[in-house]
Amino acid sequence: MAKMRTVDAAVAILEKEGATEAFGLPGAAINPFYSAMRAHGGIRHTLARHVEGASHMADGYSRAADGNIGVCIGTSGPAGTDMITGLYAAQADSIPMLCITGQAPVAKLHKEDFQAVDIESIAKPLTKFAMTILEPGQVPGAFQKAFQLMRSGRPGPVLLDLPIDVQMAEIEFDIDAYEPLPIEKPKASRKQLEKALDLLTEAKHPLIVAGGGIINAGASAQLVELAEILNVPVIPTLMGWGAIPDDHQLMAGMVGLQTSHRYGNENFLQSDFVIGIGNRWANRHTGGLDTYTAGRRFVHIDIEPTQIGRVFSPDLGIASDAGAALDGLLELARERQAAKTLPDYSGWVAECQERKGSLHRKTNFDNVPIKPQRVYQEMNKAFGRDTTYVSTIGLSQIAGAQMLHVFGARKWINAGQAGPLGWTAPAALGVVRGTPDATVVALSGDYDFQFMIEELAVGAQFNLPYIHVVVNNSYLGLIRQSQRGFNMEQNVSLAFENINSPETNGYGVDHIKVAEGLGCKAIRVEDPNDLPAAFDKAKALMGEFKVPVVVEVILEKITNISMGVEINGVNEFEELAETAADAPTAILTKA
Repeated sequence: MAKMRTVDAAVAILEKEGATEAFGLPGAAINPFYSAMRAHGGIRHTLARHVEGASHMADGYSRAADGNIGVCIGTSGPAGTDMITGLYAAQADSIPMLCITGQAPVAKLHKEDFQAVDIESIAKPLTKFAMTILEPGQVPGAFQKAFQLMRSGRPGPVLLDLPIDVQMAEIEFDIDAYEPLPIEKPKASRKQLEKALDLLTEAKHPLIVAGGGIINAGASAQLVELAEILNVPVIPTLMGWGAIPDDHQLMAGMVGLQTSHRYGNENFLQSDFVIGIGNRWANRHTGGLDTYTAGRRFVHIDIEPTQIGRVFSPDLGIASDAGAALDGLLELARERQAAKTLPDYSGWVAECQERKGSLHRKTNFDNVPIKPQRVYQEMNKAFGRDTTYVSTIGLSQIAGAQMLHVFGARKWINAGQAGPLGWTAPAALGVVRGTPDATVVALSGDYDFQFMIEELAVGAQFNLPYIHVVVNNSYLGLIRQSQRGFNMEQNVSLAFENINSPETNGYGVDHIKVAEGLGCKAIRVEDPNDLPAAFDKAKALMGEFKVPVVVEVILEKITNISMGVEINGVNEFEELAETAADAPTAILTKA
């Protein structure tokens, strides 16, 4: 056995557990840990400008590829509290992430020492595990437990708080004798899956709802194969978007009040059976439960047993990892296919395809200022099948989900449940770290972009190139739209006469100057016909300078994006597509 500081043992554990990508800011109370990383040399660290930004970078890195666990590191006190929004975003979407904070000495924890805060108690509601480690000998076991919990069951974040004297203490530790703990995940039995498949094949119009649990399990290929064998249409949730490519004949559209397709809602309303796999029946997906459940039977498969029945009681609930359930369903489906006992759903599939070919929103507008729909049309043209989109919340995200196309798992990276403004830019940087060869395109409204705009400097400093499309109406657009029901429009406009940047024409913040001042490149677009050239130029600048490139699109100030309170009552504020020319990049637009 070798004698070493606890922090040296902890860093060796990070490497053995495969968590070698860290994001953070050093400080006095975490400096011993940073010294251990420097001495070890195997942990790459990206210096953020704000600890919340570091937490979103770690989150984005975790979401970028199967098996990734991003690490966020900060000092004591406000660094931990800055991480809380990042922990919330990760916990809400079942993302594994390790947060490490420094802390005052153990003997000072009850003395209101400088920057000493009970971060364990603060973080517990938003993590799978939060612990202030008071004994040096507990450090290896605490890290071991943290990694097991992050990966077991429903994934999620953890926080480990390290008092500075615990960090400096020496313990006996041998990394060769350290082994990760086994990962625990429930697995559906054959009998359970037989009952689920029996219910599905009794239906005339069945659907598969594919949730984010499928992507977390790395099981998208199994989902597509199962859908193809059964010949059953698939409705991905927002977190499951990409589990089946948008242009697959069995992709029947997304359902919901906001981030949905017209054809997706109509296809769902015609169904009589739904099997949800790795989803949580989020309220933006279901809308009113009476409408959502009427005339349908439900099977719910989820890795977290207490998730089943949380929103409504299904006809059959099964606690299982999505990948394990899909493997079992595939085995049964192949057996029934060979026995020729599967129903023929070709007519039902054709009905769904007919709706997918005809029910679209218009995107082909030539207005100046630019209508947002045209932006997504041009993005579809400019960016290929391998593009990874990153976004969080706002009218930009809602309209983007209605009109963009996603063609693979982890090609849509979205803080779906928490939706914190400011998440997009730092998360995109984490995604670039996690998939350095991917084309990453972020999408923000002006307020989301401004929340953590300083993190663009991180992309410039560390050469993390991506394209950030900022649709700027100088408005809190989603808030303004939600205030319509209150007959008000108060304190939501971000416009002002910027005397130092008259070229913004009353749109307030000069994002071009700010982005360039932070070391990035930026382009402003005011005419929709200039969008293709702007995206081409952005790609060229990104390739040449290896930094984030901002494409700011000046929108009309007021746009109402399609949404409603029931899936059978979505308000369509704009013209609908009547011909292929109205929505030229829509999937399977009917001529």
